[in-house]
Amino acid sequence: MSWTSPWLLAALAALPLLYWLLRALPPSPRVQDFPALRLLAGLAPPRETVARASPWLLALRIVAFGLLTIGLAGPLLHADQGPQATIGQADTVIVIDNGWASAADWTERRQAAEAAIATLERTGHDGWLLGSADPVPAARAASPPLPPATLRGGLAAMHPQAWPPDRAALARRLAALPASASVLYLADGVATGDDPALNTALRRFAHLVTLRDPAADPLLIGPPRTSADRLEISLLRLPGHARARRIEARDEDGGTLATATSDAGNTAVFALPAELRNRIARLVIPGLGAGGVRLLDESTRRRPVGLLGTETEDTPLLGRLYYLRRALAEGSELREGDLSSLLSRELSVIIAPDGTVASLSDSDRKRLAAWVEAGGMLIRFAGPLLASHAGDPADSGPEAAPAFSPADSLLPVPLLGGARELGGAMSWETAQSLAPWPATSPFAGLPAPADVRIRKQVLAAPSGALDAASWARLADGTPLVTHLALGRGQLVLFAVTSNADWSDLPLSGVFPLMLHRLIERATGFATQGDAGGRALLAPALSLDGSGSLATPPPGAQALQADRFGLTPATSLHPPGLYGPASARRALNLADTRAALAPQTLPGPGESLAATRATAKLGPWLAAIGLVLLAIDQLAVLVLRGWRPWRRGAAIALVLLAAIAPAHAQTAPTQDSPELPQGALHTTLAYIRTGDPARDETLREGLAGLAAYTSARTSAAIAPPVAVTPGIDDLAYYPLIYWAVDDTPPAPKAIAALNAYLAHGGMLLIDSHAGDAALSPEALHRATDGLDIPALAKLDDHQVLAHTFYLLHDFPGRWADAPVWIAAAAVSSEDGIVSPVVIGAGGWAQAWAVDAQGQTPFAAIPGGEDQRRTAYRFGVNLLIYALTGTYKADQAKVPALLERLGQ
Repeated sequence: MSWTSPWLLAALAALPLLYWLLRALPPSPRVQDFPALRLLAGLAPPRETVARASPWLLALRIVAFGLLTIGLAGPLLHADQGPQATIGQADTVIVIDNGWASAADWTERRQAAEAAIATLERTGHDGWLLGSADPVPAARAASPPLPPATLRGGLAAMHPQAWPPDRAALARRLAALPASASVLYLADGVATGDDPALNTALRRFAHLVTLRDPAADPLLIGPPRTSADRLEISLLRLPGHARARRIEARDEDGGTLATATSDAGNTAVFALPAELRNRIARLVIPGLGAGGVRLLDESTRRRPVGLLGTETEDTPLLGRLYYLRRALAEGSELREGDLSSLLSRELSVIIAPDGTVASLSDSDRKRLAAWVEAGGMLIRFAGPLLASHAGDPADSGPEAAPAFSPADSLLPVPLLGGARELGGAMSWETAQSLAPWPATSPFAGLPAPADVRIRKQVLAAPSGALDAASWARLADGTPLVTHLALGRGQLVLFAVTSNADWSDLPLSGVFPLMLHRLIERATGFATQGDAGGRALLAPALSLDGSGSLATPPPGAQALQADRFGLTPATSLHPPGLYGPASARRALNLADTRAALAPQTLPGPGESLAATRATAKLGPWLAAIGLVLLAIDQLAVLVLRGWRPWRRGAAIALVLLAAIAPAHAQTAPTQDSPELPQGALHTTLAYIRTGDPARDETLREGLAGLAAYTSARTSAAIAPPVAVTPGIDDLAYYPLIYWAVDDTPPAPKAIAALNAYLAHGGMLLIDSHAGDAALSPEALHRATDGLDIPALAKLDDHQVLAHTFYLLHDFPGRWADAPVWIAAAAVSSEDGIVSPVVIGAGGWAQAWAVDAQGQTPFAAIPGGEDQRRTAYRFGVNLLIYALTGTYKADQAKVPALLERLGQ
């Protein structure tokens, strides 16, 4: 124990004098009748003596003043028996691992460092504060020790970094400090390749204390693996840790698209359609800082690729789509059909085998050209049909070269008539092999198999621009793959067929690699062999220690495009997003790691939980002293005749007599339970699902709708409540939200819902309240037994579409899903209100507002505009449930006014 103001303890020497002063007690008042003045004339005043205080009162006063004196002296209680007992015996170096792994237990680390600084301040020593992840100049002279006040300011400014610690640089800084110093090392427990050098540097000091949190669970999110219907990730953790973690998939705006929970094997799966998976911008484990964030870029997305053709073209080994389907099965989302069906959805690439473009109508060719100009890539393959039309002006030909139009022909270069083949008019003596890829080709870096033979091809018309347009050539220099920019898109032509009729290329392993390189290029992604792969990409946004994207640190440097996935994250290359907005690349902490290993500590490691900060006892002792003085004053008043309880008792009796009758009238008896909230306020309800996370989403959704409605209408909506049909009385709630799943409710619950609907209640049934919509068959099973009337699709002509807002569609979190109401409410003009509203909009997720006031779920695909429409639909629905079809009566106003006029 030590003291902040020990000189104040000298006041304790005055306690004997205080004893002599405090023992006096004023005499108690005496009640005496006042006689006439003449009776007082002969009275002699008695000699009064000072009364003595009771021993207990005297002891109380002495203890109170003693505690005040000791408290003002500032006693401090130190953790002298903990692992920091040797800290403070000399100047001390405080070393803190403040890399990505320190974010989860940063508060405990700061507390341990603050306790060490307080010890230095008490013992009169100075010290140094070093962060293992803080960027420092390569050459830096050792600084003198700093006073504790300066160390405390440096600790307040220190925070976790988003990259691993640089323990080699830390070892060099420690080597410049005197070996007579003590060291407190706060380790994060994650091994690096520089641990031996750091341990050697630490062991040279006179005293070493190592602290770490054995319960800490640092982890990284590994590279995701995509397939046709899912995205799977693995967590990199220290051995022995397998606690389930909740991973959130978020879009660029921070909205949550889906959630998944890791299993015992530290893997998690997001079962999402391709359109939704491609919107994921980051994977987040809340509370873990930068280590719990995985940024995604185009390299992890399965881009939709359209195959222009029909299923009849998939004849094994012969069909035009056979090899294309197999080459693109991994890594792409394949869609097949005619041009109208393909262009009705988002596409990055359309692949057109021979004859598919030639068979398009003029209007379809214009639509396809407009799609390319807007940024799409059209990959065409040659064949007999293209060769037969190569001389036509509509496509190309030497005589048509001056009038050649890529937008009309949908070809990158004009073609010569006919085809070049073995034994033909333009024949080869031998089949041609592949030439090395040009350095500017997206195929650069891929193998060029020597066994691939080209037997037949269409020929590009010679021109000065042909060299620049060629991405692949044959051994004799003939172009094999040509390209041309059309607007913001690309036209690409393979001079051979998509099957093995003209060449062995579709049979080779390089064929799918070539197609994937083109798909990557179509999305703005710089391939490793592309010229853009050698370009330097400047950091655009970097992760900070808390896991948020922020402005890159001053020392951040650009990274070559083909080094992503190979370069570890450091202070020079912090994890984050690099490059322009149109071609962002992500650098992550786990890109170059296969696993996490436990750190080898330089000495016996103590737990962070064993450290205790210095306790300041002064305020507590002074407060107790003041309380004792207050008790002393009350005791003096009582001894002098003050009896507050007499008047207080009378006042209490009067108040009790006044309150008791009213209390008797209003207090509920044991036989009359309290009324539910819905009986006192307008309240929305939702049916419990049994899943706490899903129930919380429903509560947040209806609470968000209630707040939105209360702010924009005269309706005052109370917070929502959860109900269980068959147990809770449903009659109090005008609208109940049912997030239906594939588990049918109990017959008792179905009966309660039927009674609720029969007596005027309204049920909103949502079959897409989770990440995946319920199938029609599962919806039918879940609602089996429910009295659902004949249904009709809701449109903008119905009352529900304009009860408050004028709406033309009714989205939730998901758009374009139809909404169904009772057919009688659609066709009848008698004011019939639909008892059920059924859809797959995910409205609760669109309405949800969390405790921080954020909307945790993204509205897809319309974003905040779609969310605003979802809120407005919720307001319409609530007004519809409360007031029925009052809006429909407005249509009769002209007739009513006419009758009144008559």
